[in-house]
Amino acid sequence: MLHRLVLACAALAALAAAPPCLAQAPPAPTYQVDPHWPKTLPNNWGIGQAAGVAVDRRDHVWVVHRPRTMTEDERGATLVPPRSECCVPAPSVIEFDPDGNVVQAWGGPGHHPSWPANEHGIYVDAADNVWVAGNGNSDHVLLKFTRDGWFLLQIGVTGETGGSNDTQRLGRPADVEVDLATDEVFVADGYQNRRVIVFNATTGAYLRHWGAYGRPPPADAPLPAYVAGQSPSASFANPVHCVRLARDGLVYVCDRGNDRIQVFRRDGTFVREILVATSTLGSGSVWDIDFLPDRAESVLLAADGSNNTVWLLAREAGEIIGRFGRSGRNAGEFHWVHNMAVDSRGNVFTTEVDTGKRAQRFRLVSQLPR
Repeated sequence: MLHRLVLACAALAALAAAPPCLAQAPPAPTYQVDPHWPKTLPNNWGIGQAAGVAVDRRDHVWVVHRPRTMTEDERGATLVPPRSECCVPAPSVIEFDPDGNVVQAWGGPGHHPSWPANEHGIYVDAADNVWVAGNGNSDHVLLKFTRDGWFLLQIGVTGETGGSNDTQRLGRPADVEVDLATDEVFVADGYQNRRVIVFNATTGAYLRHWGAYGRPPPADAPLPAYVAGQSPSASFANPVHCVRLARDGLVYVCDRGNDRIQVFRRDGTFVREILVATSTLGSGSVWDIDFLPDRAESVLLAADGSNNTVWLLAREAGEIIGRFGRSGRNAGEFHWVHNMAVDSRGNVFTTEVDTGKRAQRFRLVSQLPR
């Protein structure tokens, strides 16, 4: 029966001189916010801008936040004399179990001489190494730690940058992902540079880099502002905000200011681009992405901190099939949703910056595609 339907589809397309039938889009997954995740932090802790989230192989959730962004009112217990009972800034890196209990916390100003002035992005690789980046004006480094916070590796030099074609120095990197099979770390570099750059994940040795469409990045001259309806830009805009690796070997890059995702092979060969909410101005529409964990990774989820929603896209076709969240302060709403991560069950974890300053969990209440 299926064979006859495929033949009929092809025949009708040929008769009409139309494109062949497209693969059917996957159903949009359905999510429900969990207002009780995470649990209340211990030790009278509070958090500032939550600037990154990752899920490890145990389905533990790692959040990196910015303690220095807590206002005096929010950290009133640290003032002399104390202004109020609460709170004390938590360490920058917090590990939660799936139920939202704190497992451990470490990091922050003074943890390492090159600890970033403005934390930005976190990734936990399959060997339980924790990678932290930063986008402060001098934060041109990527740091690698053990899961309990012992320093392993630094890529880049604090306070030094050399532009988008420098092979040794970074330019305010935003995000990172690691491929342990090839021992490579992919960096979205980022807030000052406009490229993806790849290093050996053990030694930090430079391997390759590329800009938009897989071409060498042009000179780092100022770019004109994004205009809705314009032809796609030949260059990445700042920030190049995320990089994600799919199981099929493709590399997905958030070109946030240009309202698009560009897709590459791991050697930097350009494959295609996906445009998302292209009327979005300002800070752009694609802040972070992750994949639904079915076998085909059929759905691409994209956090949009301008429209304060999570877009659901058919990964193969690149079309929007759904969304959840809106601008607001209630559970399930967002203010500057900045990062996202998906666990092995398809649950989504988000973090918010600016004055959002929180992490949320959205439970998958529909079935994963088979």
